[in-house]
Amino acid sequence: MEMSGQTALVTGATAGIGRAVAVQLAQEGAEVIVHGRDARRGAEVVAHIEAAGGRARFVPADLADSDDVLRLAAESGAVDILVNNAGVYKFLPTSEMTDELFDLHMDLNTKAPYLLVRSLAPGMVRRGHGSIVNVSTLAASEVTTGTGMYSASKAALEQLTEIWAAEYAAQGVRVNAVAPGPTRTPGTDDMDAATFKRIEATTAMGRVAEPEEVAEAVVFLASRRSSYITGVVLEVSGGRLALG
Repeated sequence: MEMSGQTALVTGATAGIGRAVAVQLAQEGAEVIVHGRDARRGAEVVAHIEAAGGRARFVPADLADSDDVLRLAAESGAVDILVNNAGVYKFLPTSEMTDELFDLHMDLNTKAPYLLVRSLAPGMVRRGHGSIVNVSTLAASEVTTGTGMYSASKAALEQLTEIWAAEYAAQGVRVNAVAPGPTRTPGTDDMDAATFKRIEATTAMGRVAEPEEVAEAVVFLASRRSSYITGVVLEVSGGRLALG
């Protein structure tokens, strides 16, 4: 129960990696604020955590709306651990990407984390401790077909991760990021077998990650076990294939 007495806000915590992170943080003793847009799924995650003896509450918010992001920060109160996991990804070539989709990627994947850090980091500074973990993607550093706007929004988040780490390090707040590779999520459930195998073949391990495997890395960076680590982007990608 290493995180007993701490409060963690996990955005996008009703499914996939975010859900796994919320569950693992609760297992470590943190009180978890489960963010999402679907009240039914949010209630299910809270019930799952509470059934295992943990503490959690659900706070809905639309992270594409700046005012709603600020409301989420205000309702969350004193947060010791912030996990910016929520995001959007729409894979299209640049010629088919609309202005609206561009704005949506930047608002959810970059601006919302910025607003949450701006709102919640000062409280961490006052208390003398805090940990922020941003969930990025391997596509931010590796050219991937059709991911232009998604990759750009996450690359910006990685740059902010390094800047925030430098800004807050001397004040007891650490900021890191995790960059997952292909991961099994609700979005992969409907994928045909041939496409799924092609994705698995892009990793050195020859398989996609389970959400819980990515969550382990997030929770490690959020915990005191990584007390001398800040400003890193940790790949959780199953390894890259050798050239040649």
